[in-house]
Order: sequence, then structure tokens, then C-alpha cells
Amino acid sequence: MRTRTTALSAVLAAALLVLTGCTSSGGSPQERGGGSAAAPAPAAPGGGSGYEGPRPQDQNLLAWTGDPGDAGHVTAQSAAGVGGRVTLVRIVLREQITWSNIWIGLAGIDPNAQLSQCYLGVYDASGTLRASTADISPQLMTDAIAKPLPLTKPFTAAPGTYFVALLLNGTWATNGLTLKATGAGISVNAGLTPPNLRYSTVLTGQTSLPATVNLAEQSTSTINTGWASQWYAVS
Repeated sequence: MRTRTTALSAVLAAALLVLTGCTSSGGSPQERGGGSAAAPAPAAPGGGSGYEGPRPQDQNLLAWTGDPGDAGHVTAQSAAGVGGRVTLVRIVLREQITWSNIWIGLAGIDPNAQLSQCYLGVYDASGTLRASTADISPQLMTDAIAKPLPLTKPFTAAPGTYFVALLLNGTWATNGLTLKATGAGISVNAGLTPPNLRYSTVLTGQTSLPATVNLAEQSTSTINTGWASQWYAVS
């Protein structure tokens, strides 16, 4: 009986030595890297290509209504069509910024235009004017390029929905004073209703941007005549 017990103990001891050897040497060949290549890196989001489209930060901007490379359309309207109307283009901020400038894509100028009381501004989702420029009439008469127009007072813009407002007044050639636009026009508002339209007008007969606007009164009647959605950016 003692002999059998001793033999069994010897077998168990040998087995223990084998297991200990495997553990101390790093486990299986695969675990030690001795029989297979390293695991592949995780695939990049979006299908593995790793590609992301242009972002505002790529061009030293903070936000925009769309990639300026897609703003190839030129839009124009008569003074009778948009003079005194507040045109609104929605922009959604995903993070807090200090908003100092509104960039506008000026596509063409009318050297004979008589402009006055023209402004850009920013309304928040409640329809409250947060900031505006001085009269931009002189800037609309020169340099048909994308240009930053400063707010009279920068403001801290929390994440959320805002509306860039454009007010034009005066006289100009319809196809002389033109702005860069997406060309989407009517379809830009697909699936939306007031007060959340991406592109609309409110009010008439304005000579300055009012302190508040009622976004529930957003209208597309002028938009539907071909006043395509303007391109704007923020810095």
C-alpha cells in the first residue's frame, strides 16, 4: 500500500512540474508569440478607410454651414425680392466657441450698387439676437472672395442651434451682387418645419436687425423663388 502511494505521489509531482514549466515559459506557443503573427490593429471607424471629410478646423475656422468646396453655386436676388427681409441660415455648434467673425462667400459685386443698412448677425434658438456686425455695405462693394466680417462684440456661443442672419438694403443689379451658396434651395429644408428650418426669411421692411425674431414665422416663399442657401463660416 505504501509503495502504491509513493508511486502515485511521484506521478502527481511529475505532472505538476510539467504544468509549472508551461506557465513559467509563457504558456502556449501562440501566447509566447512563437507560432503566429501579432493581432491586427482595430479597423478604423467608417469601414476601415480612415478617411474623414473636410472639417472647419482644417481651414482655421470654428464652424461652417457646409464644406466651402461644395458652395459652388452663385445665388442672386433683386432688391425688391430680399431688401428689408431678414434671411436666416441655421448652423449647429457641437462645442462651445468664442464667436468673433461671420465669413461670407461674396461671389460678385455691383460697382454701381447703392447699399446701406446691410448687416450680418447671429440669433440663438429662442430668436434672440446675440451679436451683429456694423453696416457691411462697404465690404459688399469690394473683393468678391470669401471674407470674415467681424461682430461688433464677440460672444461665447454654447453648443446648440443658431441662425446666421443677413439683411440687405439699397439698390443693386440682380445678377451683379451675388453670394456663394449650396444650390440646395428648397430641398435644404427637407423634413423640417418652423421654427427649425435651415433656410428661411422673416419680417419685411427692416433697416436693422431686430433684437428678437419669432422663428415660428419662418417663411420659404422667397426661398422658393431661387434665393439659394448662402454659405457661411465662423471664426
